[in-house]
Amino acid sequence: MHESWQTFLKSEFEKDYFCRLSTFLHEAYANSQVFPAKQQVFRAFTTDLSDIKVVILGQDPYHTPGAAHGLAFSVPSSQPIPPSLINIYREIDSEYGSHANQDGNLKSWQQQGVLLLNNVLTVEAHKAGSHRNKGWEIFTEAVIRHLSDRCDNLVFLLWGRDARSKKAFIDTDRHLVLESAHPSPLSARNGFFGNGHFKATNEYLRVHGKSKIIW
Repeated sequence: MHESWQTFLKSEFEKDYFCRLSTFLHEAYANSQVFPAKQQVFRAFTTDLSDIKVVILGQDPYHTPGAAHGLAFSVPSSQPIPPSLINIYREIDSEYGSHANQDGNLKSWQQQGVLLLNNVLTVEAHKAGSHRNKGWEIFTEAVIRHLSDRCDNLVFLLWGRDARSKKAFIDTDRHLVLESAHPSPLSARNGFFGNGHFKATNEYLRVHGKSKIIW
């Protein structure tokens, strides 16, 4: 984790809800297959807080072996590109004509200041949503509040019901919030395709003197 997050994270880790979550996770990792690997759970927080320009909020990690590696929507380069990310790339292609990544690893986005954060940071193998309502949602609410309070002129991309529920914790006078359906194949045609979020993000960054994201 980057040092810019340490004070905030230490404060959250000491709270009662997170102590209960830690106990649950200790037992889960000991007794079942959980993704991502322990050392990757907080990978999103390796980005300097002051470098963050965009926040993309996902749901929970991919629950198939080898896919989750601590960044929302992203997979290691060795893995097939998941359907939701295929649809994300499809939308980028419709806005820009092409996308920069050659695989499903979104580390280049992270390096440009995109925080790729899931609403729930862990999951049991082959059981989507299995670690919901264990405390992660409280943690990510605190993260969103912290970003909203500490930063200026961020773009929050909220795709799907879980992500959109976090809008209440964002100061919309200081930040741009873009909402749409989730890019999952089950919902992408209900408003994700054609949302124009990637160009809108870069235009907002330009207006506020920040470098664009190379999608």
